Amino acid sequence: MNASDLGVHVNLGPRSYDITIGSGRLDQFAAAVADWIPAPKAGVKKVAVVTDSHLAKLHLPTVVNSLKADDWQVGEIVLDAGESSKSFAVMQKIYDQLVDFKADRGTLLIALGGGVVGDAGGFAAASYTRGIPFIQVPTSLLAQVDSSVGGKVGINHPRAKNLIGAFYQPKGVFIDTATLETLPERDYRSGLAEVVKYGVILDAEFFEYLEQHVTELNERDPEVLRYVISRSCRLKADVVEEDEEERTGLRAVLNYGHTFAHAFEALCGYGVLMHGEAVSIGMVKASLLAERLNRVDAALTRRQIELLTGLGLPVELPEGEDLSTDAIIDRMMLD
Repeated sequence: MNASDLGVHVNLGPRSYDITIGSGRLDQFAAAVADWIPAPKAGVKKVAVVTDSHLAKLHLPTVVNSLKADDWQVGEIVLDAGESSKSFAVMQKIYDQLVDFKADRGTLLIALGGGVVGDAGGFAAASYTRGIPFIQVPTSLLAQVDSSVGGKVGINHPRAKNLIGAFYQPKGVFIDTATLETLPERDYRSGLAEVVKYGVILDAEFFEYLEQHVTELNERDPEVLRYVISRSCRLKADVVEEDEEERTGLRAVLNYGHTFAHAFEALCGYGVLMHGEAVSIGMVKASLLAERLNRVDAALTRRQIELLTGLGLPVELPEGEDLSTDAIIDRMMLD
């Protein structure tokens, strides 16, 4: 790794791992794998790379070539892009292809993609032969700052988001910020919602930094993004280290806005709202509710609304999505 690389260590005892953050280094991926995964004493090094149909054209060849150059036997599992791939049917497809690849407990799984690929691929790793090692290679901003860190993996149930899953830590997280250059605008802005969340719940100075760098964030300034990603990962890691499996209640703070968001995603239909868009709306609703309960000052809600709208994120449900209070509460009870 280059000395200039940013990094975050997640200290979880025997499940500890590193998050490396750099730019333009996907072609060096195999070197990171060698640092994180001991070479087998005998036999073939086998790795299954799970990605989606969009990223298969953009980044998969670079990752595969890097691995093959280091003598890995590589299998490719390509999912349809989008939230629909977090389903039982898609999990069956992943398992089938792992079996066809003759994957065993020594096979490495790489999740190359955004939150959907990371969640589905990670859950496959957690459950196939009761667990195989995996590495997260997040390519969306949302995945880089949130879903790839902390070990939550899983799929959706038709009645609730992320209802089926596990806590299963990766062996490492490899972040290349250059992948954000090809990220569609809506996906990029969706990731910014999770960044704002960290500022609201954990770091007032970071929130102020975001307020002061709206222009740079909208322009995807590389240096600002590297700092924002690193700080977000550190903030989340601090919480995960104290409450890995949400047993003390501390990690629940990371769900700010998400109880509303998951209900909105399910009721509007998966795919209508991107996850970050739902989180943006959910944070505003949660803050307004906290106002009514005299838990926060109205000024905090206003600042959130101003920052979120400045970053091009919604703060209200889409026109025509008239969800009843009872329906929202029913869905929230499943979260």
